[in-house]
Amino acid sequence: MRTIAVTGATGHVGGRVAHLVADLQPRLVVRDASRVPEIDGATVAQATYADLEASIAALREVDVLFMVSAAESSTRREEHRTFIRAAAEAGVSHLVYTSFAGAAPDATFTLGRDHFDAEQAIAETGIAHTFLRDNFYLDLLPFFADTHGVIRGPAGDGRVAAVARADVADVAAAVLRSPDAHAGATYELTGPEAFTLTELAARASAVLGRTLRFEDETEDEAYASRRAAYDAEDWQLDAWVSTYTSIRDGQMETVTDDVRRVTGHDPRSLEDVLAH
Repeated sequence: MRTIAVTGATGHVGGRVAHLVADLQPRLVVRDASRVPEIDGATVAQATYADLEASIAALREVDVLFMVSAAESSTRREEHRTFIRAAAEAGVSHLVYTSFAGAAPDATFTLGRDHFDAEQAIAETGIAHTFLRDNFYLDLLPFFADTHGVIRGPAGDGRVAAVARADVADVAAAVLRSPDAHAGATYELTGPEAFTLTELAARASAVLGRTLRFEDETEDEAYASRRAAYDAEDWQLDAWVSTYTSIRDGQMETVTDDVRRVTGHDPRSLEDVLAH
């Protein structure tokens, strides 16, 4: 039996993946071993993406690796590349990576550029790979609202085909079970439809029992409002604002059937996600 490693098991996506492949006795590679979920048959290895030697040790004898992208930071690209190098040096034969929809060196969503860099680094190793290019997370979009229930940003009437985190995990688990069938594939993971943030606010309000609304901003207004509210670095401000401009510019509106093709079930709707 192949040895499978799952990163991010203390988080939502990685944790669901770990439970879904529990029968395969995965190795859970985590930063904080005290937070690891209890999964019968799983083993635990501790390493951060930035620690090359610890990562190599954690990944020795691993055949298939599920790599959740690192937390947003100014050093994210270096962390990704270090961990990917560790995977190559440890002898990992297949790497499944959570990327981002439309990942490209010039992606409007600035963090999509980080994901493209990670994809390139993985391809350069020669390791067989599968890229899961996730749209924005359906679960999280309604919670962009402030304490007054207002979602603000320069998204205009652009549409977003946001995907449920559970669907991303379901796809990842399916790939981990049959990696050879998905070698070289890039999946664009979306929900069943694309909607505007105005529509999102109205529909989320109906489920959550809390009034939400979307308020469009100019880019200048978006930067100004966030600078006033947060002590954030420029890269973080760029990421926040470009979340909305990528929607406005039509880069997040494409709906695919990749969730259904890989898992055999339809992707979850906004109401499905928020009702549970």
